[in-house]
Amino acid sequence: MPKKLSASLIKKIKAVKLLILDVDGVMTDGSIIYDDDGKEIKIFDVKDGHGIKLLMRAGIDVAIITARESQVVLHRAKNLGIDMVYQKAMDKVEAFNEILQKKQLSEKEVAYVGDELVDIPLLRKVGFAAAVKDAVEDLKMYVDFITEKNGGQGAVREICELILKTQGKWGEATEKYFM
Repeated sequence: MPKKLSASLIKKIKAVKLLILDVDGVMTDGSIIYDDDGKEIKIFDVKDGHGIKLLMRAGIDVAIITARESQVVLHRAKNLGIDMVYQKAMDKVEAFNEILQKKQLSEKEVAYVGDELVDIPLLRKVGFAAAVKDAVEDLKMYVDFITEKNGGQGAVREICELILKTQGKWGEATEKYFM
């Protein structure tokens, strides 16, 4: 784990059963590229993706809530096995409440990673709130943890490893690589 964690932060992380991610600026570096035909292109970090798969292997669900809409996000989610994808979520808390009801979880059992002002209402609701290193400054006062890496450049992997290691599930999630 990168930093010494307080007992209260450890307690929050140990309660996590679901990780919710924003996309632009968290799963990506925030860049949006359009080709000549107007097709949107996003770049995702493969290590972030593997971190998500490790988290899921250890029994922790992953969901996506994003204010934008993109077919690219659906392709990435399908590739990773994420079936809870909420796009065009102008009110992220509304999508969050729907997920809580569907999964029968409490707010304290959910982690969220954001980077922009639109994420603040949801960050204020979850049990474990995190921001990527290059998140806007006004958001950082509402989180429990700030990654050492920027969005789209390993920040999601960092959060996944933090959760797994804090919960004592890192060995279980990675054992097949060390056998």
